[in-house]
Amino acid sequence: MHAVSGNAITIRFALPSAELSPYVTTYYCTEVTTSAAEPVLEDYLHPEWGNLRFLGTGKGEYAIGGGPVAEIPALSATGPTSFATRFRLSSGRNWGIGLLPLGWACLIDAPASDHADRVVDGLVHPAFAAFAPLAEALARTGGGFAEELAIIEAHMAAMMPAECPQADAITRINAALVNPEIASVGVLAERVGMNVRSLERLTKRAFGFTPKLLLRRQRFLRSLAQFMLDPSLKWLSTLDYQYHDQAHFVRDFKRFMGMSPSAYAKLDKPFLVAAARARMAIAGEAMQALHDPSATDG
Repeated sequence: MHAVSGNAITIRFALPSAELSPYVTTYYCTEVTTSAAEPVLEDYLHPEWGNLRFLGTGKGEYAIGGGPVAEIPALSATGPTSFATRFRLSSGRNWGIGLLPLGWACLIDAPASDHADRVVDGLVHPAFAAFAPLAEALARTGGGFAEELAIIEAHMAAMMPAECPQADAITRINAALVNPEIASVGVLAERVGMNVRSLERLTKRAFGFTPKLLLRRQRFLRSLAQFMLDPSLKWLSTLDYQYHDQAHFVRDFKRFMGMSPSAYAKLDKPFLVAAARARMAIAGEAMQALHDPSATDG
């Protein structure tokens, strides 16, 4: 595990066991302490895969893309996203579980496309009923990191199905998506040995979006990750080689983050810079969506 402390923020990441690594990227615990002068801290979360978040103490609000601001549920179940999520947190402590597409396909009783760019109350929605006992167990603990991590890991291990339909195909697609050399749907389909129509059906079910949008999102996130690790960089220094020019990148930035790169660079990022560095240190990637499910060294 690894911890990075920022301005009244501590974010700890931990890797799942080897048995769970095809399904889970990381577990993460965020502790926030705010002052009377600044009772809430705000940031913008980049697009990512599905996540489960357990809001143990404190309160928060979120808005995905241009959607309305809403209160973060005690158990928030977030599908894959293609827009930035603006969020605010007060003093408190929460846990998160990052799901790989295979984890969503095997553990969530709903297509990822049904929850794309959405947050639902996991204590109410039937697709997430299996996580309600975990939320209750975490609420009963004394707040120790190691104790709670063990509870989460045991619960996730107990949920693992004996088999998951199309698991190999989902893992192949995921590994191909994080390969920066794959730039088109045709090449992606060829790499994973599927026709385009079958590929589209499977990516919507397990990944939430069409292959075209997924490739575009991955290209953008590779560039954004470089900036998050070193905000002193100029945008031109972070551009993925698939971008034709800076204007091409700016269009994608506005599509996924809802603002220009220059506007984003001026924002405070109390959570995301610390999280990117902490995640990079333990998982080898600054962002969940760049996690390679075929990697053997975490």
